[in-house]
Amino acid sequence: MTKRRSQHWYGKLDKDGFIHRSWMKNQGFPDHAFDGRPIIGICNTWSELTPCNSGLRDLAEGVKRGVWEAGGFPVEFPVMSLGETQMKPTAMLFRNLLAMDVEESIRAYGIDGVVLLGGCDKTTPGQLMGAASVDLPSIVVSSGPMLNGKYRGQDIGSGTDVWKFSEAVRAGEMTLQDFMNAESGMSRSAGVCMTMGTASTMASLVEAMGMSLPTNAALPAVDARRMALAHLTGKRIVEMVDEDLKPSDILTKEAFENAILANAAVGGSTNAVVHLLALAGRVGVDLTLKDFEIGSDIPLLVNCMPSGKYLMEDFCYAGGVPVVLNELKPFLRPAKTVLNKDISAHYEGAECFNTDVIRPFNDPVKPAAGLRVLRGNLAPNGAIVKPSAATDELLETEAEAYVFENIEDLKANIDRDDLPVTPQTILVLKGCGPKGYPGMPEVGNMPIPAKLVKEGVRDMIRISDARMSGTAYGTVILHVSPEAQAGGTLALVKTGDRIRVSASKGELELLVDQKELDARRATWQPDAPHYTRGYAKLYIDHVLQADQGADLDFLVGKDTRLVTRESH
Repeated sequence: MTKRRSQHWYGKLDKDGFIHRSWMKNQGFPDHAFDGRPIIGICNTWSELTPCNSGLRDLAEGVKRGVWEAGGFPVEFPVMSLGETQMKPTAMLFRNLLAMDVEESIRAYGIDGVVLLGGCDKTTPGQLMGAASVDLPSIVVSSGPMLNGKYRGQDIGSGTDVWKFSEAVRAGEMTLQDFMNAESGMSRSAGVCMTMGTASTMASLVEAMGMSLPTNAALPAVDARRMALAHLTGKRIVEMVDEDLKPSDILTKEAFENAILANAAVGGSTNAVVHLLALAGRVGVDLTLKDFEIGSDIPLLVNCMPSGKYLMEDFCYAGGVPVVLNELKPFLRPAKTVLNKDISAHYEGAECFNTDVIRPFNDPVKPAAGLRVLRGNLAPNGAIVKPSAATDELLETEAEAYVFENIEDLKANIDRDDLPVTPQTILVLKGCGPKGYPGMPEVGNMPIPAKLVKEGVRDMIRISDARMSGTAYGTVILHVSPEAQAGGTLALVKTGDRIRVSASKGELELLVDQKELDARRATWQPDAPHYTRGYAKLYIDHVLQADQGADLDFLVGKDTRLVTRESH
């Protein structure tokens, strides 16, 4: 049998082996734990500052049971945890830092395989990016969604209803006290957003790519079946080490294409675009924005907020991701999974138990609802829009722009009674891309101006180099690339300029003469950076644009070499 990677740490009968084993034994591990069995790292993003992941400490114990049962040796280790709802200026600023933490922890320690425990928006892609760059056998266990929110006897959804309630307060249709009362019923258990936000989207796509066991995405965080799934995952990772089944065997171009198709069918988050692009860069798969167009004609099958009316708990009880994949089977590409079988094994025999929650392919929630990629002189490298969460008639528009130069400008002026906007105005926000904010925050779904909210307006075209929450909705054009801070055309837009949007044609055009744009560019200067030291400076100096996944340029690719130099 080939010598396991961990034996380069724990199998040596010399001073170095003595040091590695002896210090581990202070935790009560016996001699036979180091007998050459697979050592499985449990990469845990548990944190009380990441409420989405607050249940992972318990799930780790389930994983350990499965590893021991299969004859492995489980060792849990922490990595940076990114609390999407708690971090400023945005958790996205730190996704790449988490990926570095995961990559270097896996590389430096004597483990043979790894179970990735994550869930919150950036923890799942960050962990996958780091693991893919080392390419040891890896598998995901997600924290799972919260139970449905409740308010006045009705289900309410994370994020989606926050935006609705906030607009209702601004319009005078909801009291501040009622708003506060709803807050207490929104988040009733451990777990991620129970809408199809970025967290549940990424869990769904991980399952569609075959990087987790079936049913991982939708089982509620507090459901005993998730603990059982963790146990089974611990058992399976030991088998994967024996099979030498690595992320590079699973994360093929076909797997990414299946994820894009699944994202369309579930009404997934726009954030999936930057995460899939970044992950593809780590495994060497040639994935571009153009590849996302394969999902544009896929109908919306999952009737969950923000594109529908149900929540993740309902999605679970209806059958979850396996049912969606079963509906998509004529389109899915053959692809290997963590089961060492084709993706078809993930949905074989799947049965839908509520066809209003998961619609059949021939009776969807919306037809042709996948993400649209827009290009033109305003976004030479692309921008995206989510038709399933947009107002159809706004997706084909030509109108004048009102420009906010930065987030402070927006916050200071959006509620002005004399703001010169109409329901037809296109709102433009600059300075919120990867370099500009920095970190590309979820502010792209700008508030509707207060004067229009009071008139009953609930959607307008909004364009920015930012992202938006996967729980958000509206006709929001995002990820404009290049961003304003990098000198993209977005930086040159002025209030009163006309913009043409056509989702059907994939167009995003600034209707200003090129000579005028050249004159504006000649006087344009980027804003001074908001950070000049530490990780944030490193990020600003090296982050790629949105159409390349906003990874750091020096992290693209992988390094699978064994570390041979010892510390003593």
